[in-house]
Amino acid sequence: MRSVDIYPSRSPTEICWEEIAHDDHSVQLYADSQSFLDALEGFASGGLRAGESVIVIATEMHRRALDRKLVRRGYDLGQAKLDNRYIEVDAKATLNQFMVNGRVDSESFNACVMDLFSRARGNGRQVRAFGEMVAILWEQGDLASTIQLESLWNDFCARVGLCLFCAYPRSGFTDANHDSMQTICSHHSRVIPE
Repeated sequence: MRSVDIYPSRSPTEICWEEIAHDDHSVQLYADSQSFLDALEGFASGGLRAGESVIVIATEMHRRALDRKLVRRGYDLGQAKLDNRYIEVDAKATLNQFMVNGRVDSESFNACVMDLFSRARGNGRQVRAFGEMVAILWEQGDLASTIQLESLWNDFCARVGLCLFCAYPRSGFTDANHDSMQTICSHHSRVIPE
């Protein structure tokens, strides 16, 4: 794999991610999918550039868009995938691995994400992950499971030192569920501006 020193210029949004802690749990509420994809590119690009592993648990549309952005920037995703430095999985399929009778099963969740984390960790690499599963639950109107999953992610991040980025489309938040939006934001260490 190419040395991180020969990658093209940094993504403009990488700067937003320079001071994250290894167990940060960040969220972005976005109205514009392009600003979200730019933030996700900066998150993933910054991790790859730093020699970290990146896990992307996202919809097919967002995975493809991110892949295109990273390849255009000069990243060899094929090699990064072979090295388990770039692991991408479908958010809905991953969510289905730990949903039992319409609820999040904490043991299944921990087993599922520990498998991804262990693969990405390799020989001790730092790992960062993006997860879109909470947005799927939110879109389904399942606030209880959304909050439970955010709490499980918080525990997992603290336990293993994982930096996590979540994102929700603003279209799911209305004046009627303003308190829910505040609750979701309170489960994160940082809110990323759009």
